[in-house]
Amino acid sequence: MGAQWKAKGKELAANAKGKLFGRLAKDIMIAARSGADPASNSRLRLVVEQARKVSMPKETLDRAIKKGAGLTGEAVHFEYVIYEGFAPHRVAVMVECLTDNVNRTAPEMRVLFRKGQLGTSGSVAWDFDHVGMIEAEPSAKGADAELAAIEAGAQDLEPGEEDGTTLFLTDPADLDLVSRALPAQGFSVLSAKLGYKAKNPIDPASLSAAHLEEVEAFLAAIDAHDDVQNVFVGLAG
Repeated sequence: MGAQWKAKGKELAANAKGKLFGRLAKDIMIAARSGADPASNSRLRLVVEQARKVSMPKETLDRAIKKGAGLTGEAVHFEYVIYEGFAPHRVAVMVECLTDNVNRTAPEMRVLFRKGQLGTSGSVAWDFDHVGMIEAEPSAKGADAELAAIEAGAQDLEPGEEDGTTLFLTDPADLDLVSRALPAQGFSVLSAKLGYKAKNPIDPASLSAAHLEEVEAFLAAIDAHDDVQNVFVGLAG
């Protein structure tokens, strides 16, 4: 599962392409509020780089920047909301949303959490660390992830499951600094964001196959909601 839950399977990944662009567009619009120039806006630069990595159309990217920066005359009113609670079988979950209507999103989240348990603010946040998350892949032969983490200033790392990527974990304040330093250590940055990592994750092996399937189905339903940006889950691996 890693620190951030991701849908599994090639078909799911392909079907999620449009949703990914939508999420990135929201992130770009929010970041562009602090300026439309990525060179002087580190948060915007990180999201723009991520959008380019996944081949977001240039027109879509440019439109999101201009809209977020207020250059199109359109008002952008997104509110950041986080929902905390449990998936089935007491697996802790933190769900990040960007919504233009909290009065719509909140009841819809309550419905989705019926198969788990929606908590109050802080009910599971205490069991997560707020960290910078940088997903990167080797760009040079013989690149060593552990050495790269040390040299770039990352706090920790998690090897990818099968795709050869590494998740570098940083102090939130060091996210941009480490992102800039990793290419010199032989790693190409795929994405960089702030997120949540469980302090005491549950080993999936401790759950039966049926129970794990229920957790996966719950997470997939949450992730499919249009206002959801990220889902962080207390499962190891």
